Amino acid sequence: MKMAVPDWLKNPHGYFIIFVLILIATLATWTLPAGEYDRFKDPNSGKTIVDPESFHYVDPNPVDPFEMLQAIPTGFKQAAGIIAFVFIIAGAIQIIRSTGALDAGIIAMVNKLKGRDTPLLLAIMFVFALLGSVFGFAEETIPLIPLGVAMALALGYDRVVGFHIVRTAAWVGFAGAMLNPFTIGVAQSIAELPLYSGLWYRIICFLVFFAIGAVFILKYARDVRKDPKKSILYGYEGEDRAEFSLNYEQQELTPTRKLILLVLFGGILLQIYGVIEYGWYTTEISALFLGLGIIAGLIAKMNPSKLFGEFVSGAKGVTYGALIIGFARAIVVILSEGRVLDTIIHGLATPLGSLGPATAGVAMFLIHSIINFFIGSGSGQAAATMPIMTPLADLIGVTRQTAVLAFQFGDGITNMFYPAMIYYLVFADIPYDRWVRHIWKLVVYLTIAGAILVAIAGFINYGPY
Repeated sequence: MKMAVPDWLKNPHGYFIIFVLILIATLATWTLPAGEYDRFKDPNSGKTIVDPESFHYVDPNPVDPFEMLQAIPTGFKQAAGIIAFVFIIAGAIQIIRSTGALDAGIIAMVNKLKGRDTPLLLAIMFVFALLGSVFGFAEETIPLIPLGVAMALALGYDRVVGFHIVRTAAWVGFAGAMLNPFTIGVAQSIAELPLYSGLWYRIICFLVFFAIGAVFILKYARDVRKDPKKSILYGYEGEDRAEFSLNYEQQELTPTRKLILLVLFGGILLQIYGVIEYGWYTTEISALFLGLGIIAGLIAKMNPSKLFGEFVSGAKGVTYGALIIGFARAIVVILSEGRVLDTIIHGLATPLGSLGPATAGVAMFLIHSIINFFIGSGSGQAAATMPIMTPLADLIGVTRQTAVLAFQFGDGITNMFYPAMIYYLVFADIPYDRWVRHIWKLVVYLTIAGAILVAIAGFINYGPY
């Protein structure tokens, strides 16, 4: 007799998934030997990096159940900046949306572009892929996800298409990065390669990744518009949430709304400039969008109660995604406190010594894909792993440039799949379980392409060295 799978297991809650991973991390501190690498501060980059020859076993420090629970509030403390960022951005965007300017602007643009939406989707995807590839845009895309969603709905697609053209496109570009300072820049400096050397091959990689991503997204978009039942959101209870729909009663593009859109567009340009020129991150971008929201409210002649009421309403809508960041951070807290994170890295890297150059390059890529689950930060992963992978690459005949490429792909591709990305989905109200069932194909396609590109790099001795 076939056992019925309970509904909570068939469609597990995102928090349940994270809590299971927290339990697994805790169990790992009891079953894996504790070990550590020595670390030192690099005077050139200012980053704390690993001494690759220093791995040694240390006294175990297993995490008990109460310490496991304490890791969750500790995770919240460590992730406080990004949690605040999510709440503030959501609140500010809601103020701007409540003026009717966004709805009116998108409706006007859609009316002008009827029948020409495929080139529009491609153009938007290419812009965000470039921002991910060249400037490492990640959290910086969050304010623009609701705009992509509203545009996709107006064009007759679903919210997933809107999410894809902004966030997934940036992920694809990030994975196929050409000049990303947070991944390529940090990894090459640790590997002692000339900064941004090997660009010609990374341009090819970027174009291959973008082509795969664009075909995947456009095919999904075409299928959904032809048959709405093919949407991964079909039948989902949040499918018709009002905040994602355009208000066609507010479609008149009045002078006031035009001014608000002009201020918003100027703010987006200022954000891009600040990120590129001054290294702005979550604090500065939060402050910018909070200011934009207040200015938009004042232009629309909102009273203070209405303005801040809309802010709270927007922040309330992303509570699920914002709070899960703290839970997810607890996994790394537990592995670090239990002294097994370095053991995992060492255990994954050691078998590479017995492989040939091309095979070892691909294995490095796959190992980085696994490590990316534990160390989600690109620059953080480079600082933790490249000091180990660089001398290892020299020993087994893999060029350092190939090792950097393997790190880049491993760090980038799985970003769109691992649970740490859940907080992005909340800005389009996409359930994580449905997202995983949809996006795994793109992850597989990019992984296969990445493995082939790394193998080719190994064969051609991709350099300069």
